[in-house]
Amino acid sequence: MQSVLIVIHLMIVVALVVTVLLQRSEGGALGVGGSGFMTGRGQANVLTRATAILAALFFATSLGLTVLAKLNQAPATLIQSAPPAAPAGEAPAQAPVQNNLLDQLKQLEEQRQQGPASDQPSAPGGK
Repeated sequence: MQSVLIVIHLMIVVALVVTVLLQRSEGGALGVGGSGFMTGRGQANVLTRATAILAALFFATSLGLTVLAKLNQAPATLIQSAPPAAPAGEAPAQAPVQNNLLDQLKQLEEQRQQGPASDQPSAPGGK
């Protein structure tokens, strides 16, 4: 569905660019203009309407792509993954232990500090 909407969106973009470039310039930024191969008031009205319609379709497909991307996105907020709060009258429950990177590093450091003291081989000679 999303691929189809992207293809339609790109076709609308190309048509919109062509339609805007076909319109007669009325002075422009460099002061050059007024010479277009489509002249006359009738063509100007058609091109103006086509531009407005294509712009509305561009806006609609952009919103559609945004909605589809949002629906396919996994939740990434802390609020959705937070444990529920305890009622006001009860003691708060112990928070579950999360094994994040810092906790794992602390555990490894504690194991290294405890490990060599208990695993030291006795010195040769029986002293």
